Amino acid sequence: MSIDSITELTSAFPGFLTDPHPAYRALGAQGPVHRVTMPAGETVWLVLGYDAVRTALADPRLRNDIRHSAEFKDDGGFAIGLNMLQTDPPDHTRLRTLVAREFTARRIARLRPRIEHICAELLDGMAAAGRADLVSDYAFPLPVTVICELLGVPAADRAAFRGWSGDIVAVADAEAAGAAAVAMTGYLTGLIEDKRRQDPDEDGDLLHALVRTHDQDEDHLTPEELLGMAFLLLVAGHETTANLISSAVHHLLGHPDQLAALRADPALVDGAVEEALRYEPPAQIAAYRYTAEPMTLAGTPIEQGERVVLALGAANRDPERFADPDRFDIHRDPAVNRAQIAFSHGIHHCLGAPLARLETAVALPALLQRFPGLAPDDTADAPEWRPSLLRGLRNLPVRW
Repeated sequence: MSIDSITELTSAFPGFLTDPHPAYRALGAQGPVHRVTMPAGETVWLVLGYDAVRTALADPRLRNDIRHSAEFKDDGGFAIGLNMLQTDPPDHTRLRTLVAREFTARRIARLRPRIEHICAELLDGMAAAGRADLVSDYAFPLPVTVICELLGVPAADRAAFRGWSGDIVAVADAEAAGAAAVAMTGYLTGLIEDKRRQDPDEDGDLLHALVRTHDQDEDHLTPEELLGMAFLLLVAGHETTANLISSAVHHLLGHPDQLAALRADPALVDGAVEEALRYEPPAQIAAYRYTAEPMTLAGTPIEQGERVVLALGAANRDPERFADPDRFDIHRDPAVNRAQIAFSHGIHHCLGAPLARLETAVALPALLQRFPGLAPDDTADAPEWRPSLLRGLRNLPVRW
């Protein structure tokens, strides 16, 4: 398969959405940049190698704003507001600064006791049954509870929010994604209005703080930006973390020696989190980029207005960067593993990365300490990966 050919990923690699790694290996062996057709039908330049992906993530000629696409007509009708992943400097700089001012390391660090308490409550609820689906009973409700509490989403609304979010990030059903986007837009618009009615001087949740920024600051969020940021923080704040926790447990269960080592020495948890991020990034690709001018990327000429997909999952298993990359090993040198780019790189590096790391670093030891006999539940359906460009398990049956 030559670099010049257009590869239809789902035809050449039928299981691409549930296991992209064979495609990454086959294409990566022939070069870091390929012309491919993605599962949704769009033809793009797919970038695979670590150096090429990392360089591209920081290249200002590759823009996030879809209006740089030669094919741009409209947003497709599914957009929810305007967020940081859809913008470039200077707008991106302004948006990120405004959000980062509220989404601080100090605010995140203060969440640790609450995260520990939520983990304990979830594990208490699971204990008596002796078995569970780790995705629906633990990996998902933990981050969705944390982010909803952080942003001030009422507990009664979280089930509906979970359904909308799942439909929006799925690839296969555009109709369901569109309906979910409409429903979530209406919900978030109402929630923002509820926050606006609160006392502006009250020390409230993160969304209340963003509403206050919209209403009071000279350099404020526009209504469209406020809606977009609420959407981004809510969806990105739980989908990727749920994927990270469940896939980390899945791979630990598949490597009993690694599981035993972590159980014996909880201090290895940071290494386990970084290896889980490297081995199975919860988002397989970065947000689409568009060439603002003709350019050459890793030796491949690309015209202006082209769509470029940067494969984080492929970059994190590049044998030129990581030794024996298809081996899951929580003992890897942390200094080396910190180079993984699961949370992207450059100005679009994930603002919520510290929260995702914290939640996972709390969740894994809590689970292993509470259930020392944790093992796969072979009597239930086998784990399945969701067909999505996010990388997450649909289910993970376990017993203890």
